Parts: sequence; C-alpha cells; structure tokens
Amino acid sequence: MRLSALQKYILKRCYLEGKKLNRAKLVEFYSKSDKSTKKEDQVNIITKSIERLISKSLLVGYGEKTAEKLFIREVRLTREGRSLVRDLMGKQQKLRI
Repeated sequence: MRLSALQKYILKRCYLEGKKLNRAKLVEFYSKSDKSTKKEDQVNIITKSIERLISKSLLVGYGEKTAEKLFIREVRLTREGRSLVRDLMGKQQKLRI
C-alpha cells in the first residue's frame, strides 16, 4: 500500500500518542517542512489525508456528521493501522538531501 509522507506522519503520530489524537496537532507537519502553503490549504490537505486513511480502514475518526459534511475532530488507529505503523517504523528512513 502506497502512502504519502503526510499519511505516514499521521499514522506514526497516532501510534506514538497512544490514544486519540487531536487533528490540530497534525498541522505541525507543515511547520517543519513547507512554509509556502496557506493555512487553509494545509487544513484541506490534512482532511483529505485523514479521510483516505479512514477509507483504507487504518484510522477511526471522531467528530460530527451533518447532511453535507463530516467534521473530524480526533483520530485513532485501528488494529490494521498499528501493524502497518510497526512495519513503517522498522524500515530504514530516507535521508533528505
């Protein structure tokens, strides 16, 4: 299964946090790497990544559901997500050059 760098970051962060992870903490991904992306775009990208991880059954989202939209406030790893993160953490990391 192919995952983006943001999706890997979300999974690892949930694994290290332990329980439910507030999605506001996920914006830190952009504070380290990319300063040119607007705040609104960052939130939209994180939302799409979370929704895709939920559809792959790697995360469970907690929040509110309206007729038009789903508001995810917190996320938690599933059993499949935990096993995938263990595999990701065991592999050698890429160096940024």
